[in-house]
Amino acid sequence: MKKIINLVSILALLFMVGCQEDDKSFGDLNAPTNLIVTADIIGQSPANPNGDGSGKVKFTATATNAISYKYIFSDGTSVNSPSGIYEKRFPLTGVNTYTVNVVATGKGGLSTNTTLTVEVRSDFNDDEAVQFLTGGSQKQWYWSASEPGHLGVGQNDNDATKNYYANYYQAAPWEKAASTDSSCLYENVMTFSLVGNDLKYTLNNGGSTFFNAAFQSVAGGTAGYDHCYTYNAGGIKAVSLSPSQSVVAANNILGQTRGTMLNIADGGFMGYYIGQSSYEILSITENRMVVRAEMGGNPALAWYHIFTTIAPVQDPITDYTNLAWSDEFNVDGAPDPAKWGYDLGAGGWGNNEVQSYTNSATNATVSGGNLKITAVKTGSNYTSARLKSENKFEFTYGKIEVRAKLPTGGGTWPAIWMLGQNYATNTWPGCGEIDIMEHKGNDPNVIHGTFHFPGNSGGNGVTNSTTILGASTQFHVYKAIWSPNSIRFYVDDVLFHTLVNNGTLPFNSDFFLILNVAMGGTFGGAIDPAFSQSAMEVDYVRVYQ
Repeated sequence: MKKIINLVSILALLFMVGCQEDDKSFGDLNAPTNLIVTADIIGQSPANPNGDGSGKVKFTATATNAISYKYIFSDGTSVNSPSGIYEKRFPLTGVNTYTVNVVATGKGGLSTNTTLTVEVRSDFNDDEAVQFLTGGSQKQWYWSASEPGHLGVGQNDNDATKNYYANYYQAAPWEKAASTDSSCLYENVMTFSLVGNDLKYTLNNGGSTFFNAAFQSVAGGTAGYDHCYTYNAGGIKAVSLSPSQSVVAANNILGQTRGTMLNIADGGFMGYYIGQSSYEILSITENRMVVRAEMGGNPALAWYHIFTTIAPVQDPITDYTNLAWSDEFNVDGAPDPAKWGYDLGAGGWGNNEVQSYTNSATNATVSGGNLKITAVKTGSNYTSARLKSENKFEFTYGKIEVRAKLPTGGGTWPAIWMLGQNYATNTWPGCGEIDIMEHKGNDPNVIHGTFHFPGNSGGNGVTNSTTILGASTQFHVYKAIWSPNSIRFYVDDVLFHTLVNNGTLPFNSDFFLILNVAMGGTFGGAIDPAFSQSAMEVDYVRVYQ
């Protein structure tokens, strides 16, 4: 025991010897000296003293006894550079002066630092993206959990003949909620804000982060598969926007990218930890954003993320199963008068349509097990039909299924929709409108689903679309599941649009069903001069509660 105590005393004495003394493990411990940093502003010339507008500056740091360098920039970003060489893009538009603190680190962590300033010009600008991200001040974003492909893997190579989207793997709606290993993903709240002219980002995930298996060691994990780990990603991060450098953008493949990179400082990330802090914005609107991040180690692949400004709510009602009302259209002749009435009269209806609605068998008839609503050209005029269940069947909440084949021809505008029954006293859009399916003959196979209500009416409806095969040659099932918590639109059981419902919206009282084929108008567009007639054929309408 005495020998052990003596040994400890000797070790303690050795440890107290000054750090500059000869150390058997590290050798001489000296802070780096002769730290020199150069800043090469890309494109600098007598005519362009602040560079060529790319905003790029190449920094080179050298120092005696240095083993690594760190650059700390006044825009809130920082980076480690073992070689001392780092090319930085400053995206803030105009000529701006930045302070750069450079730290050279030697053995044992001893360091030396110096500060310099650079004045550089950047011509890059995407003010619209900033507006969408922040709403002009501060806005929260969430995973679009109810949307297919909200998390996916797809192409990122330069084959211009192929689409660039998550074509190899697309997460199903709420897929990551099925297991506690991954359910933390949907807890994410991502906030973009403007602080003065600076763009900032905050991720609030409750301290639990969904890690890609390849990076789980960052959180000390060893599961071997994607997993939620305790990992605090909090703190305000600086964000910069810069021109996209992906092969897609480089090849100018239109429609596949916005051409803007979203760069989050200090290791920030958008909810799913994939070892990336830079995301290429493919598309962004007021309430939806799609981004892509190159997959580490394989530049031909990329991760794809879809975000929304509507907080995801997993509806506990998975389906409605009690058949409350239906029409199978099994009796030939006129549509069942106990179930259907008509809107009659000249077109327009607020949408500049050109058809006149009738109750003629020419425009609405049941034959061969199907209801046929036919738009017909007669001379320079058009007739059609608009059937409705008003005062015959009105309901609140349920599952609506309509199996239908759509008309063809430029200018046709078939619709399967619902209107609030109190529209006479609570005028549109106060009564609410639920458009389960709309289709333009001028844009075949693109199915639109839209909600209209105060503040979101006409061209400002909350809308989304999906593309299917054979909308006018095959029957498809158009479905809505309407509950107190949400309204979801499907085609052939594939979800394509969700609205979070609540007590402030008009979607919590009785609605009735409408089936019609309009012609032209603000949505249908130009009518093909060769059009003669075409029908929407409906196999059945079913409502479950």
